[in-house]
Amino acid sequence: MTEILQNLGMGFAVALAPVNLLYCFVGVFVGTLIGVLPGIGPVTTVAILLPLTFGMNPTSALIMLAGIYYGSQYGGSTTAILINTPGESASVMTCLDGYQMARQGRAGPALGMAAIGSFVAGTIGVVLLMLLARPLVTVALSFGPAEYFALMLLALCTLGGLVGESVAKGLLTGAFGLLLGTIGSDPMTGAARFTFGIPSLLDGLEFLPVAIGLFAVAEVLTTAERSVSRQIYETRITGLLPTREDWRACRFTLPRASVLGFVVGVLPGAGSTLASILAYLAEKRVSRYPERFGTGVIEGVAAPEAANNAASAGAMVPLLTLGVPGSGTTAVMLGALMLWGLRPGPLLFEKNADLVWGLIASMYVGNVLLLILNLPLIGLWVKLLRVPTHVLLPFILLFAFTGTYAASNNVFDLYVMVAFGIVGWVLQRYGFPVAPIVLGLILGPMLETHLRRALILSRGDWMIFLERPITAALLGAVLVYLALPAVAWAWRRAATGPRQADA
Repeated sequence: MTEILQNLGMGFAVALAPVNLLYCFVGVFVGTLIGVLPGIGPVTTVAILLPLTFGMNPTSALIMLAGIYYGSQYGGSTTAILINTPGESASVMTCLDGYQMARQGRAGPALGMAAIGSFVAGTIGVVLLMLLARPLVTVALSFGPAEYFALMLLALCTLGGLVGESVAKGLLTGAFGLLLGTIGSDPMTGAARFTFGIPSLLDGLEFLPVAIGLFAVAEVLTTAERSVSRQIYETRITGLLPTREDWRACRFTLPRASVLGFVVGVLPGAGSTLASILAYLAEKRVSRYPERFGTGVIEGVAAPEAANNAASAGAMVPLLTLGVPGSGTTAVMLGALMLWGLRPGPLLFEKNADLVWGLIASMYVGNVLLLILNLPLIGLWVKLLRVPTHVLLPFILLFAFTGTYAASNNVFDLYVMVAFGIVGWVLQRYGFPVAPIVLGLILGPMLETHLRRALILSRGDWMIFLERPITAALLGAVLVYLALPAVAWAWRRAATGPRQADA
């Protein structure tokens, strides 16, 4: 512990140097901006700015690139809460309750909890990075295709009850999302599947146009159809920070989601999107009122926002200790380290201790800068709610079209976005939840790829899923999750009688 504190002190001496402090501020500021703007994303921004860093000191450059990475997780919640448009894929879950809170006149507390929760989670994530980086490497290395398949299956098991009152409708839309995930080239053979001769579908349906269509465009159509009065957006906001009741509701949510997000972030390839999904679903599972999730509960904002920020710290673990990227952004950062002549891995802590610990300390500093930067902006963001509906809706559409096109420079994605906007509008009219579609689209291809890889490694022997301890434990959790409703029903039936249990 003494050695860790000494290294951290050295790291703060590096991070608080004026030039590094400046680059840290630039990184988190740019990260916040790209988080607010849907479609650009931290991967694209880091890749664009990478050539500009070649003449810089590697430590300063890495501090700035890391600031862009975790700073974007802060900004992604803004549009998710205000206009139901996820700025980043990790902010999809924030839309579910954050936007409902905004419609109820509680945009201020939602944005405040997103900022403060992100700060708390980011700080917890950096502490865990500092203390547990090397021990967690052993766990991460033990995750193979079989373990990842079981983890994805556990996430998919919760789709049916994600939002809405009807489990059957949730399962149907989740299955639709899984079907959409099969479009494109076969991950193993490269054969085209369900592309109908359209070259743009060979890479599959991109996440962003589907998500923006289902959430933002569908919401615009629904709002225009219902002729929502201006009062929804002109409601006077009296409290810009979470109330005492909000803090009481989230007192366990923030640490729970932070630890879960960090652990998921450590797993190479898992990413902050999966972390936010699992944190939201876990919070709904342990809640005393799960039926209220999706209607505007503060925990539904705190959990995914805490998880995606902690995951960005977790993704640094495999990058620094193994040289394995934990996400798309860290993959670009890995390339940057190699271009600078640095080899990530266990020896990096010994040969370049000032760089590693300077980066870790800069994440402490960056989280403080983000909190200072974001809290004063809450009032500015909330003023967007006072814009009349007939003025706001066209700007939401402009935002959606611009972000979708900027992500790929592909006009076909605009058609996809519009098509799924209409699909989302129709589904919402008939009470079908749209979030399971997005989750099925994200998790489906990962589930299929890891399943087939596991079977290839075992030469078709399905026992691989029972012989590996972690896989068996995760599959056991799947069985427990599926059995819980039946057990609860049987318990109520035995305690209250057949008629009352069935009711």
